[in-house]
Amino acid sequence: MTPYADTTLEALLTDHESDRVERKESFKGKAPETVREAVCAFANDLAGHGTPGVVFIGARDDGGTVGLEVTDELLRQLADIKTDGNIAPPPTLLVEKRRLRGHDLAVLTVWPCDTPPVRCRGRIHVRWGPRRGLASAQDERILNERRRHRDRPFDVQPVPSATIQDLDRLRFEQEYLPSAVAPDVLAANERSLGERLAATKMILSEAEAIPTVLGLLVIGKSPRDWLPGAYTQFLRIAGIDLADPVQDEAVIDGTVADQIRRLEEKLNAHNHQGIRFGDVAREVREPHYPLDALRQLTRNAVMHRTYESTNAPVRVYWFDDRIEIHNPGGPFGSVTPENFGQPGVTDYRNPNLAESLRALGYVQRFGAGISIARRLLSQRLRFEVQPGFIAAIVRGGL
Repeated sequence: MTPYADTTLEALLTDHESDRVERKESFKGKAPETVREAVCAFANDLAGHGTPGVVFIGARDDGGTVGLEVTDELLRQLADIKTDGNIAPPPTLLVEKRRLRGHDLAVLTVWPCDTPPVRCRGRIHVRWGPRRGLASAQDERILNERRRHRDRPFDVQPVPSATIQDLDRLRFEQEYLPSAVAPDVLAANERSLGERLAATKMILSEAEAIPTVLGLLVIGKSPRDWLPGAYTQFLRIAGIDLADPVQDEAVIDGTVADQIRRLEEKLNAHNHQGIRFGDVAREVREPHYPLDALRQLTRNAVMHRTYESTNAPVRVYWFDDRIEIHNPGGPFGSVTPENFGQPGVTDYRNPNLAESLRALGYVQRFGAGISIARRLLSQRLRFEVQPGFIAAIVRGGL
């Protein structure tokens, strides 16, 4: 992904007919919302340019500049658009301070998404000419048909041996759709079941109603029939070694939401409160582990693990002195063993699964799970990062 040269950006800045340009004088008032809508539209690339769209901050509609001071804080706010959870799947974008025609501007370059449609707060935004708006049913069909087989992430690959009968229609219509699609859009939606399943990437397309990996993980009746490793193994071990007696065990399967809910019930049940004495000799009862930290780590494991070519589950081992959370699949994309867990370093093996978990309320902000866990656990948390797996290891407290 190569950013545009200055000459190209200067030409786009004054191109009033292009559907690849958005200009804003500042990033205040309604601008943050309209910029997100523009980013969503550029990611959808309805016109099929295959080239990035650009948002200029510090420019008037006529292409003139306003002399905006481009601060580090402004650049940070713009970069947050990628991970703040409003746009899903997370867009591929670059934020830069560029000097064009003698003035500084903040420039967002947004690349087309390989797996449209992209939504901003549950709505699909598109552009035609210099205007943008919500996608029509025909626009959605075009975006769905444009998905590329070879380059698409594994989570939206079709599972040819599965059929639409392997998806739970009731769960889709009563649980998933109301969470993933804005209420007004859902109320006005006259699309067929097949169109809705295709638009949310649960099936390949309306014409080819083959469930995707995502469809089976999110609304499948029995995901493990098609994805053998799609489950979580929980062990409570009375000791500090795997060879010690097992106090409690469970194989937790079902949809990803089912797994998360049932696993968190286990975590809560075993997280007994301990007693410490406060500054005024009062007993203070606290759980051995901060539950929110365990939630972040286990949800991350379910979301970022590999589901491709493996029968291995997520493993949660609760020992007397620590908890270990193992997920199959090592670092992915731009994440390496060296930069793993660093602020701002994120990539998504399963970007559409991440979007679905955000829609269902299990992810509030993309890329924040490890940071939250580290804040709550401090030195008690460490990671073992290998090419084939990642383990989060939490030492006991109190």
